[in-house]
Amino acid sequence: MASSELIKKLNETIENVPDFPIPGIQFKDISPIFLNPKLYEDVIAELAAFSKGKIDAVCGIESRGYLFGIAIAVALEVPFILIRKQGKLPPPVISEKYDLEYGSAEIETREGQIKKGQRILIHDDLLATGGTTEAAAKLIEKQGATVSQFSFLIGLKDLKGEEKLKRFGAEVYHILEY
Repeated sequence: MASSELIKKLNETIENVPDFPIPGIQFKDISPIFLNPKLYEDVIAELAAFSKGKIDAVCGIESRGYLFGIAIAVALEVPFILIRKQGKLPPPVISEKYDLEYGSAEIETREGQIKKGQRILIHDDLLATGGTTEAAAKLIEKQGATVSQFSFLIGLKDLKGEEKLKRFGAEVYHILEY
């Protein structure tokens, strides 16, 4: 559980942008965190503490999952594995399709980077409906690894994304919840 001081500082730093990217959405702009190296360091320490000794690799979801995921992996001295949108990685790749409200999408990892039996942390900046994260977990399972944990900077409880992740039996952690 994050300290009340870290939560307070993040709430003061993250900006709410109304009606972006579409009317009715309250966008949580995390970019001001990167203007404060000490705050960024504190976020990484918090997220790394959640996973210390429990994982063998971190998978980050493109693109904002990279902003913290790489640093978490470095702090824990474990590999970082990219999960990218279709067509962004050179072959050979393993892919997973998933549905969106407005169509479908596909994510990929490079074949051979996720090892059978590995315990994986999936990290992204924000958990909303959980569709992309669920697809990432399926992608990891396809390769014989286990999703041990999910971590996020922010969880949006009203969108019930955590419900989609329960079937994986993994720990779910977010520093902030709105």
